[in-house]
Amino acid sequence: MEKRKLSFWEIWNMSFGFLGIQMGFALQNANASRILQIFGADVHELSWFWIIAPLMGLIVQPIIGHYSDKTWGRFGRRKPFFLVGAILASVGLILMPQANIFISILPALWVGAGMLMIMDASFNIAMEPFRALVGDNLRTDQRTAGFSIQTSLIGFGAVIGSALPYVLTKYFHVSNSTVPGSVPLNLTLSFIIGAAVLIGSILVTLFTTKEYTPEELANFEDPQNDAISDSEEKSKITDIFTDFAKMPTTMRQLSWVQFFSWFGLFGMWVFTTPAIAHHIYGLPLSDTSSQQYQDAGDWVGILFGVYNLVSAIIALFFLPYIAKKIGRKSTHALSLIIGGIGLISIYFMPNEDWVVLPMILIGVAWASILAMPYAILAGSIAPKKMGVYMGIFNFFVVIPQIVNALIGGPIVKYLYNGDAIYALITSGVSFLIAALLVYKVKDVDDTIVKS
Repeated sequence: MEKRKLSFWEIWNMSFGFLGIQMGFALQNANASRILQIFGADVHELSWFWIIAPLMGLIVQPIIGHYSDKTWGRFGRRKPFFLVGAILASVGLILMPQANIFISILPALWVGAGMLMIMDASFNIAMEPFRALVGDNLRTDQRTAGFSIQTSLIGFGAVIGSALPYVLTKYFHVSNSTVPGSVPLNLTLSFIIGAAVLIGSILVTLFTTKEYTPEELANFEDPQNDAISDSEEKSKITDIFTDFAKMPTTMRQLSWVQFFSWFGLFGMWVFTTPAIAHHIYGLPLSDTSSQQYQDAGDWVGILFGVYNLVSAIIALFFLPYIAKKIGRKSTHALSLIIGGIGLISIYFMPNEDWVVLPMILIGVAWASILAMPYAILAGSIAPKKMGVYMGIFNFFVVIPQIVNALIGGPIVKYLYNGDAIYALITSGVSFLIAALLVYKVKDVDDTIVKS
């Protein structure tokens, strides 16, 4: 049997929930450091608070992947996880910027960190089944396009989320002024809007997408696949460790590419706001509450929106076609090189407007990071193991972030003397190393081989 070829709009609707997930994720990425600093965190402590995010991914995604592989009921296989994750993430989005209302119980900084943990756990609950759903529903010849469309929706959602605080202030005159210890109104309102969009976009996917039954997926499995091919269905959660040991060769090779890619991304997300505020705006390292610092934080949201918008355009209109011409590996390596150059070049930008240019280059890399590794990986995984292996693959997304979280802050404090711009340069070098490692990966069903 062969899977049905899906139309563009069927693939679009299947991935539409990612728009809301990424809008919430972008609000977090662009503003969590700023919020935590408002609540009292020092710049060198930021990466320690951000360690919550990869830890949640490390714990949650393989477990969710395992159980979503085994789940089938009236609501489907992956869909129940989408909805639960969206609801919990929305709670975190609403409460994180308002953590100071709990100050009579706990310090706002710790409540904010707790909401960050809830958001990250919940994003992971929803995110992994979306990756697996693309692998479940699409044929081999549609996977690159499928993950590219998913990446474009991620980009559009991230643009909206990243730019929303700036837009609310610039065009709707919502105040971005604040007093020490309090989050500006434009930021609080943005997080509430993000929660509403997250729920709405998930519902679009729930009501428009049909999943294959386990029996249908079993008929699609290739017995020659390098992944697990035994016919016995497993049910123990501890089988995650067995699956990890038996992971496909392609997945092992991709793990090193992912390590350096996500090590770089984590550094960018954590340190861009203090880097831009200090290196570009010229503010002292101790400034976390002035009007200029809030303006810098809003501008970082715009900059993050730029790289996400570029990623959406690249993924939707260019990535599948470039990959078909030169192969997925070469496409990914080239994209990482472009992104690495972009990160390093931030150091040389004369003012905040010029930083848009490096963000365009970073957007090219982000588009490829969100699509190419998953398109390469999906071809090496047996359908019945799609969920658990997509979850295990997330180890190689979160472990580098944990490493960066542990060492990034001390490096900035002791090696870089508190100047976060050098953390962005380190991220750029990490991208370049990842690009070199791409060429060691075996892509078992690259479309260029079959064309």
